[in-house]
Amino acid sequence: MRALKTLLEKRAQRPTQDADVRRSLIESLYASPASLTIGAVTGVAVGLVVVSLSSGAAIHGVVALLCLVATLRVISAVFFHRQLVRGTAVASRGWELAYELGAWVYAGLLGLMAFVSLVGSGNSVIHMLTVSMATGYAGGISGRNAGRVQIAIGQVCLTLLPTATGLWLEGSTGYRVLSVAMVMMVLGLAEISSTTHRIVVQALLGKRDKSLLAEKFEKLARFDSLTGLENRMAMQMRLRDIFQSSEKRNDAVAILWMDLDRFKEINDSLGHMVGDQLLRAVAYRLNEVVQERGKIARFGGDEFVIICPDTDRVTAAGIAQELIDYFAHGFDLGENHLQVTASIGYAVAPQDGRDMDELMQHADLALYEAKGEGRNRSASFNWSLKERFNRIHEIETGLRRALDAGELKLLFQPIVDLAGGKIDACEALLRWDHPVLGAIPPSEFIPIAENIGMIEAMTGWVLRQACIAAASWPGEVRIAINISPASLKSPELPGHVIAALLETGISARRLELEVTESIFLDDSGQTNSILRELQRIGLRLALDDFGTGYSSLSYLRSYRFDTLKVDQSFMAGVSANAEDRAIVHAIGNLARDLSMDTVAEGIETQDQLRHARDAGFTNVQGYLFSRPVTSERIAEMIAAGPLEGAERPDPIVQTRRRRA
Repeated sequence: MRALKTLLEKRAQRPTQDADVRRSLIESLYASPASLTIGAVTGVAVGLVVVSLSSGAAIHGVVALLCLVATLRVISAVFFHRQLVRGTAVASRGWELAYELGAWVYAGLLGLMAFVSLVGSGNSVIHMLTVSMATGYAGGISGRNAGRVQIAIGQVCLTLLPTATGLWLEGSTGYRVLSVAMVMMVLGLAEISSTTHRIVVQALLGKRDKSLLAEKFEKLARFDSLTGLENRMAMQMRLRDIFQSSEKRNDAVAILWMDLDRFKEINDSLGHMVGDQLLRAVAYRLNEVVQERGKIARFGGDEFVIICPDTDRVTAAGIAQELIDYFAHGFDLGENHLQVTASIGYAVAPQDGRDMDELMQHADLALYEAKGEGRNRSASFNWSLKERFNRIHEIETGLRRALDAGELKLLFQPIVDLAGGKIDACEALLRWDHPVLGAIPPSEFIPIAENIGMIEAMTGWVLRQACIAAASWPGEVRIAINISPASLKSPELPGHVIAALLETGISARRLELEVTESIFLDDSGQTNSILRELQRIGLRLALDDFGTGYSSLSYLRSYRFDTLKVDQSFMAGVSANAEDRAIVHAIGNLARDLSMDTVAEGIETQDQLRHARDAGFTNVQGYLFSRPVTSERIAEMIAAGPLEGAERPDPIVQTRRRRA
């Protein structure tokens, strides 16, 4: 009883065969109509021979039925197999029952033929033919139909048990021994069929599991696990198929590349879990808007790509605007309500690109343009963007070799002391003559150098070259160097400064670093720390472009600047604009009260020089005195004394400066 209970528990725990496995087992019954035809032809042939050797009505009736059933089985097997090959067959329970009924009837008729011949005829030849036919058929069928084990075992029993009964009833010892052997054969063939069936089922289950695993891996490879959208690989495959299709090659295909604005700030402030929730919500909203008009993929991070076949530029612009408008509703994520905007760039083939890579690149350029214009908007690709991109790429590539190739150079513009007309300091100005693009202004290549991480190396080079030049000048003329906000965030800056001072031997007070008000927009502890450290070294600090920034005046109290440089835009209008004159005078008074030197930039006329003097400025700089020149020329100008264009020294002013 315990053994029986264990067996029943194992059967209950055994997983049931799913529909795919069952269908495969049914199809295996019809997989080889040739073997079924051979069995039918052999049975009919043996039956006809038996009929020719016997005059019994019973044997004739059995053989007639055998021929009819055999013919019907062959016809049905061939018909289903042809449908199976064409892919139109459905391996249903009905087809299984039809095969099962035909198999059992045919096997039963073979067994009945053997039984009738053994009981009703004394002809040993007939006995041999019918018994051999029954035995051979049972042996073959136990393997062929093992996919449906109940059919195989039923056929074996229906074929051999009547035959064994007939052998026993015949009465002779040899026949009875053969009858017992045949009964044992039934048990053996049943075991063989069961074992074969188990092996077949295990193989089919393994094939099914392998197929399911392959589908799972394919889904993992093609779909983003977080959002359920297609991933980058699937998107690229879809685009490749579109462009490789000859009939679609000239049709319009739009790519919309979307990027969430300031997504990193959400991740940093609220955590990655909220960020993931937002990405899932964005994916849902994209599906709501796009629907059947395109396919959506998560390209990576917070970037999404939408592929819209048969879509022109006007329609693509409409979809982009729908998305931007829909984002204006915000996202409710648990306790957080997030106002998130998106930027979208789009490109349309074939006008914007005739292959996948080109179209993707152009959509990315359009996205970059949308972000550059202020975010929360869409932008269409145009070929001027490509020209700009190519120029930026050329500059990036050139910058990487410019330092080693000696393409960068320093020029120097004098800063003149208003009290005596002599050169008080010189501003180092970086220049670059690109071998292909020609002269590129610092306002263009400096931001690119910051983006590609070259600004620290360039700053170190400028510091060294400027200090080397200043060391060769007579007297105590200072050297002023502009420092970008990116360099002020680098902990390498103090090291570059100290290395340049030690190598050239000039004093720290002869080196003046010019910074702009933009550094105070990012009130980071690192920037403040570096400024303090530079002041402890003894360097002078100048606040450049004063009056054009966005900060308050509180930093004048926090940092002890040595010099304020007034932006040239104020000096350009000082002659005709009363507001500019008022601002210039206010800055002059402020600097005097804070004991700071002042530099008026952009002095080009004697009238501008007069206003700078009237405002109380201590220094001036501009084309009235000199354009930027080489270090050697600056040395000659310093040695020559007061510059042309400067007015004669004012004794009163000189006395005031000596007292200060």
